[in-house]
Amino acid sequence: MMVMTMYTSNNPCSIRIGTTIQGKWHKRRYEIIKQLGKGANGVVYLAKEGRTFVAMKISNQAAAMMSEVNVLKRFSEVQGVALGPCLLDVDDWVHPQEKKMYSFYVMEYIEGDDLLTFIQKRGKDWIVVMTLQLLGDLHKLHEKGWVFGDLKPENLIVAGAVPKVRLIDVGGTTIRGRAIKEFTEFFDRGYWGMGTRKAEPSYDLFAVAMIMINMCYPKRFERKENGREQLRRMISSHSYLKKYEKILWRALDGKYASADEMRKDLVQCMQQPSARVEKRRGKAARKFRLLETMFLFVCLLFMYVVYLYVQIL
Repeated sequence: MMVMTMYTSNNPCSIRIGTTIQGKWHKRRYEIIKQLGKGANGVVYLAKEGRTFVAMKISNQAAAMMSEVNVLKRFSEVQGVALGPCLLDVDDWVHPQEKKMYSFYVMEYIEGDDLLTFIQKRGKDWIVVMTLQLLGDLHKLHEKGWVFGDLKPENLIVAGAVPKVRLIDVGGTTIRGRAIKEFTEFFDRGYWGMGTRKAEPSYDLFAVAMIMINMCYPKRFERKENGREQLRRMISSHSYLKKYEKILWRALDGKYASADEMRKDLVQCMQQPSARVEKRRGKAARKFRLLETMFLFVCLLFMYVVYLYVQIL
């Protein structure tokens, strides 16, 4: 069963497909193509400006929207990393029928698969690759003083010829030290009874561990009475997750001080061959040494026979 995001929305903004929205201040025009998603603070649409596809979020909550705009601006300050979609425009729009003022902002439209879909297409070998990318981006975000908050596969798009994970929907992004604004139960440590909803790096890292679990169990499961024991069973019974069991539990228990620390542990774990592989290598090495000894013995025997033959002649 999929556990939905825990929030309520009083934002009724629904726009008919084909509607053209013109900004009140900048006069830029956008044609609404389809709805992409709905969050606590507004609705996200695929829109078109001329021949360019963009993502537009529109809401009647101006203050919340401005907070998200500030987050997107902070994302752009992170040098050399495209943490989220690029911010293209910020404006207001007066609904022609309702005569109400709505705020909107326009972002780069990131075309690609959400993380779960990507893994289902490409296979589990990509799980750690995508997780390493995500941890690198989260480390930079945390250093800027923010926690992503509502971290889940739906908010992670894999795009580009060289697959790159991108963060989308910054509505839950929260300043470090404050209470998390939005969360989805399955990825929330409070739901599992394993921590608070304080915005700190460990909150995001708990979600990263749950995302790894979700990539191995695409059908999310509800928490039973003892959530911790339930997660332990799910991890230990899955061959892929068991390899990273210690790292997952460090993240779930809030033992990592930073995303970079978790990333380094994952890299190290990837470089260590499994016990089974080591056992096979040991057997192969012993077999090779035995064959090498036998070969040397045969060579010496042959040389001795040749020596005796020469002596007889």
